[in-house]
Amino acid sequence: MTFCREYFRCRPVRGAVIALLLLAAQAGRAQRLDSTLGIYADQYSQERAYIHYDKSAYSPGETIWFKAYLMEDIFPADESKTFYIDWYDQGGKLISHTVSPLVDATTFGQFEVPASYPGTVLHVKAYTRWMLNFDTAFIYTKDIRILSPNPPASSSRSVPAATLQFFPEGGDAVAGIPNRIAFKANDPWGRPVGLRGVVTDDKGRLVDSLRVQHDGMGAFFLIPQPGLTYQARWKDDRGAAHVTPLPAIKPGGVTLQVTGTGERRIVSVHATPDAAATIRTIHVLGTVQQHEVFKISRDISSGTAGVVVPTEALPNGILTITVFDDRWNALAERITYVHNLQYFFQPTMEVQHWGLSKRARNEVLLTIPDSLQADLSVAVTDAAIGTDSSENILSRLFLTGDLKGYVHDPAYYFSDTTETIRQHLDLVMLTHGWRRFRWEDVVQGRLPTIAYPRDTAYLSLSGQVFGVLPTQLGSAGTIFMILKQRDSASHLVIAPVTRNGTFNDPATIFFDSAHVYYQFPKATGLGDAEVKFMVDRLPPLGYHPLPGGSYLSLQGSSAADLRQYKLTEEAVGLEQLTRMKVLENVTVTAKKKSPLQVMDENYTSGLFEGGDAYQFDLLNDPIARGYNNIFQYLQGKVAGLQISVNGNNVSLSWRGGTPQLFLNEMQADPDLLSTVNVSDVAYIKVFRPPFIGGFGSGEGAIAIYTRKGNDIKQPPGKGMNNSLVTGYTPVRQFYSPNYDHFDQRNEQRDTRTTIYWNPRIQLTPQKRQVLLVFYNTDVTESFRVIIEGMTRDGRLAHLEQVME
Repeated sequence: MTFCREYFRCRPVRGAVIALLLLAAQAGRAQRLDSTLGIYADQYSQERAYIHYDKSAYSPGETIWFKAYLMEDIFPADESKTFYIDWYDQGGKLISHTVSPLVDATTFGQFEVPASYPGTVLHVKAYTRWMLNFDTAFIYTKDIRILSPNPPASSSRSVPAATLQFFPEGGDAVAGIPNRIAFKANDPWGRPVGLRGVVTDDKGRLVDSLRVQHDGMGAFFLIPQPGLTYQARWKDDRGAAHVTPLPAIKPGGVTLQVTGTGERRIVSVHATPDAAATIRTIHVLGTVQQHEVFKISRDISSGTAGVVVPTEALPNGILTITVFDDRWNALAERITYVHNLQYFFQPTMEVQHWGLSKRARNEVLLTIPDSLQADLSVAVTDAAIGTDSSENILSRLFLTGDLKGYVHDPAYYFSDTTETIRQHLDLVMLTHGWRRFRWEDVVQGRLPTIAYPRDTAYLSLSGQVFGVLPTQLGSAGTIFMILKQRDSASHLVIAPVTRNGTFNDPATIFFDSAHVYYQFPKATGLGDAEVKFMVDRLPPLGYHPLPGGSYLSLQGSSAADLRQYKLTEEAVGLEQLTRMKVLENVTVTAKKKSPLQVMDENYTSGLFEGGDAYQFDLLNDPIARGYNNIFQYLQGKVAGLQISVNGNNVSLSWRGGTPQLFLNEMQADPDLLSTVNVSDVAYIKVFRPPFIGGFGSGEGAIAIYTRKGNDIKQPPGKGMNNSLVTGYTPVRQFYSPNYDHFDQRNEQRDTRTTIYWNPRIQLTPQKRQVLLVFYNTDVTESFRVIIEGMTRDGRLAHLEQVME
């Protein structure tokens, strides 16, 4: 009895303690969720990319011009500085790996389709280093059509049957309570298909009919009965019959319904009696781009709970609504789209001068609204060629960049703001998943693993030293590098080497490839060290085409495509012919130059050209290699020049002063020049005082030039170590003829299909307008103008207009 009395007396106290512990645990999980979600938003926000091309299809030998835009959250992603694009052929083989610098979250460039390209599709994959830390489903991909006069016939392929998928709103279908079930019918490439059908239970009783509302999508309501199963009996638009089971019905749980497409969302949560008695309190959380925008708690003990969410102040884009139980376990989730027109801006285009006749001048005035700072790209093409308006900057950065899976014709959902289009967009929300993180990880406080730190600096001349002991790296000091690029003077770079063997000169950012000749100071003993350059430059990711290939490869040629192919074929052929004729007609007559004159022209530039100087041709001096360094070589060869060499110490004197020293026209010191192997030197020029190209008080100068790649090949083991290093992909300028001025290229027939392309139009509140000037071709009768852009505060614009 005493035990029983003590038991019943203590039980409420123990129950209170347990309740307090549970409340504390729930509060801790809630705080951890808020804290982790805040860290996700601040430190792990993810980037989305979009690429604007000058047109939608190309011919072999043609150039693809592009402009890339990058967003993070609702703003331009201006932290990442390097953008990678991989170009693959139809079978997934890499053709090119282009690398471009991002400036203010944009970059631009070009890719030349191989002249002999046999495929009908190019695969494009674009990304930043930061994107690789997260789900690769969100990396930008695009299939570009390549035109052919004889495309493969689609009828020769065996096309798999259409499929039908069901998506219970909120995640699960639950017995005994209302459920909205969305569906989507599509072919193997994700394109919508039509259908006719009904939903029945396992006893054959009719439940509802399937009615497509838009692009193969629709929805119906169902209150499933316990113990029953359901299926759809339907026919696709080819008349083939199908039977597709509905998802399994859960005997208990909650359902989530979201209605409304305007300035508010009505959230309704239904729970089965057992679930309501167990859960009692639910938490409804709203997030946009991983940022928490609302959190509301409701009592669910009656079996229903409702929440009204105003959306007029929310950012434009996908709002994720998640229902949690009282312990912050996720129960149901639904995405809905918020249209906020404040996140769009509309440029205006006014034709100042019409020129639709042959080679006529056109002037278009482009204006943006007040107080905006925008970066735009403009493409003007022949309106008679084929076009693809299914995707644009709005649909990619505001919609599909945040969705997994294929969305058919996403630009349609931004073509207007009517209620019908908004309802159709809600079907997309019902039939697509969205999850950039797992709620279990967020509640537990687990953060993503970052394998690829964000590249907040541009690619520069950098590398790492391998094959030496750590003690040697500690005393490495510096690395001397001579950067030599085609058609440019050599550039001397001296960079410190850290204790882990890395080095970097952030000031040396270069395009195209370059030969880097390098060596370490002799005292370090690192002569045999291996140097790998640009180790932070990402390699291509790789591409794995779908088993059925791209549906673009099945398409036949339309009249517009055939017109474009023929015009492009003629334009490419004329361009090649012009190049050949120019080469054939070049006639050079000149007086034969001396070897020293040739050396001076090949190596010197600017203030180093010509002048009063002694000249030494080491390429043709058979005894030059017998000297230990260039100072020993020069001793006694220049009147009045005193050179004293004592070990590693070198002193120079000429007419009472000290001559300045240059290596490949970059100022250098005697210590560096004493390490240069004489076998690497091609030409030396000693200027008599005063030398006006220097920075001193008028003393003479000694300029040393190292060998170029086309000089006499060095014997094995001789000369400086060197490596071919690749920087950013070179950017070409789009050629747009000016028929108001004479140019030999204007003599040929003009059949261009891209008439004007400008990827870098920057407008500010002080300069809101720009005049675009371009000339018509010989064949174009109307133009299609597409303008896209982004402002510094994250607003986007897309304008498409036909001039005829």
